Amino acid sequence: MQNFDLEQLRTLAAVIEAGSLTAAAPRVFLSQSSVSEQIRKLEERAGQSLLTRSKAGVLPTEAGTRLLTYARRILALSDEAFRDLHGESLHGELRLAVTDYFRPGDLTRLLGRLGQSYPKVRLNVSILKSDALRLAYANGEFDVGLAMNITGATSAAEGGAKAPVIRRESLTWLGAAGMRLARGEPVRLLALPDTCSLHQYTVALLRRRRVPYVLAHVASGVAGLQSALAAGLGVACLNESALCDGVVRLAAPHGLPALPRVAFQFLPARRGETEFVTRAREMLATHLV
Repeated sequence: MQNFDLEQLRTLAAVIEAGSLTAAAPRVFLSQSSVSEQIRKLEERAGQSLLTRSKAGVLPTEAGTRLLTYARRILALSDEAFRDLHGESLHGELRLAVTDYFRPGDLTRLLGRLGQSYPKVRLNVSILKSDALRLAYANGEFDVGLAMNITGATSAAEGGAKAPVIRRESLTWLGAAGMRLARGEPVRLLALPDTCSLHQYTVALLRRRRVPYVLAHVASGVAGLQSALAAGLGVACLNESALCDGVVRLAAPHGLPALPRVAFQFLPARRGETEFVTRAREMLATHLV
């Protein structure tokens, strides 16, 4: 019977989350050579390459991303079954804050699946801008916070470098299907309010590259921004999972600057955190993918 090895799946998840085989090794209590061997065996079993390797680290292939989704679900079920049979079923109330950039079209479905898997956990979920989320979390208003950090733009003081990464995406320029930028005219920029870190980053980037722009529309949230994009009101810099009906990546060449990636990360655990919150964060990491 053909199937996947749990520990190999766990190693794959650790490697993708850590960004390299070296960084993943201590997470799964293996040497780097053992991690490499686990990935080799898993790729043999999968029948295709799961990772692309470079000097900067590793990234999942399309197949690797697909398998990672299954792996996290399989590992979560395995861990939950073990806890249940040992009388350690997770139950309690969890206050969760999530940035509104995180998988805007899928978040409701993901939370629904979470509720089915952990019916004894009462979730209170708030959707916030990342900066407001960090402040509220620091003030103790939430137990777990999931924020978005822009590669190279978030200071280490915010804890981004130490926080567990559960998802990485590329930023991209989006617009309505068929939109073309008029040469010589200012870019009609759509964005969230200027308190948003992505708004600040986008404006600073355009100014630095001397790209003329006008702020054509300010939306209160990502859903409003998607509607404005689909209506053809302008273009926006957003993460890839914000793609939706009527909204596409701008066709090249569009003359706009290249964009970095973003990382969705849990904010670091606070001192004195309860065991329930620690376990709940681990649970979320396997489901919000």
